[in-house]
Amino acid sequence: MSRRLSILHTESSIGWGGQELRILTEMEGMQRRGHRVTLVTADSAEILPAARRRGLDVVGLPIAYKKYRGLAALHRWLAAHAREYDVVNTHSSTDAWLVALAGTTLAGVPPVVRTRHVSTPVNNSLTTRWLYQSATRHLIVTGEALKAQLVRDNGFDPSRITSVRTGIDLDYFRPRDASAATDGDSRPAVMILATLRDWKGHDDLLDAWKLLRARVPGWRLLVVGDGPRRAHLEARVAEMGLCADVTFAGNQDDVPAWFARARIAVLPSYGDEGVPQSLMQAAACGLPAVSTPIGAIAEAVVDGVTGLLVPPRDVAALAAALERLVVDDELRKRLGGAAHAYAQENFGIERMLLAMEEVLAGVVGGGR
Repeated sequence: MSRRLSILHTESSIGWGGQELRILTEMEGMQRRGHRVTLVTADSAEILPAARRRGLDVVGLPIAYKKYRGLAALHRWLAAHAREYDVVNTHSSTDAWLVALAGTTLAGVPPVVRTRHVSTPVNNSLTTRWLYQSATRHLIVTGEALKAQLVRDNGFDPSRITSVRTGIDLDYFRPRDASAATDGDSRPAVMILATLRDWKGHDDLLDAWKLLRARVPGWRLLVVGDGPRRAHLEARVAEMGLCADVTFAGNQDDVPAWFARARIAVLPSYGDEGVPQSLMQAAACGLPAVSTPIGAIAEAVVDGVTGLLVPPRDVAALAAALERLVVDDELRKRLGGAAHAYAQENFGIERMLLAMEEVLAGVVGGGR
């Protein structure tokens, strides 16, 4: 596109996960394409130092909660800087509300676009409808299933919602030589890459792993990621006698190297998903996945083609799907190859950046 945009992102979340990673990846990509990008985030957020490490323009304000202090701070900042930007892109509930409320008493605040990264239901109260239908010019969701949900359950105008799937760097996320990525344990592995939150399904996975271990020994489980449930999960592994088979690797920078240690990816989520980046990354690295049809996961894992989908919270079905891929080398390789091809066709970062440019330029031009 010919016009260069000045884009202000806001993010109140203080945690770390796929949402925060998408924001930073998108900002870096837009900056490479010549746009100006700034992030205003909570001063206690993990994304704040991460943005600084990437050389991005970032401002920390006390906006982690819907409190007057945060509203006043954001109001002052917008009063001084809002006219420098063409569009505001909000990302979480708190910052979306704070931007919207500040905008009611400020002149010069640019049009607001809201990105919803998860499938959490939106209530139909009058105030929430004002936020989504009046204070926000356009909605971006990360999967077609999330758009359909808002249209079906909330009656939102589909012409004001665009699905823009998160893109990943396909030059970085690619199959690697497993022999170069060994950590000293040569056993074949199943890997879950996710923040250690309850709804990511780690507890269900451990229950399924106990069943699988009894039927097909000789494999191990790699748990990559960190979060508030780590101590709980480590205690469960010890209680279940699984310490020899389960490795907690924590957060890892070189994710493709860890996928190279594995032969199957798994994510048994049961709530609040868009299109999880971990499943896209696994596919790009040539791994078949076992997951659930929550949110827009079915747009990342095509059941029977690139992986297997099972009902959420169904431990027996999860164990059975994992066992199918563990024992059937031909099926596992076929689904892994299809996953890699599907990723090459659908998950590239340039598709995301082009789509975001189109949406944001349309909003700035008054078309959306």
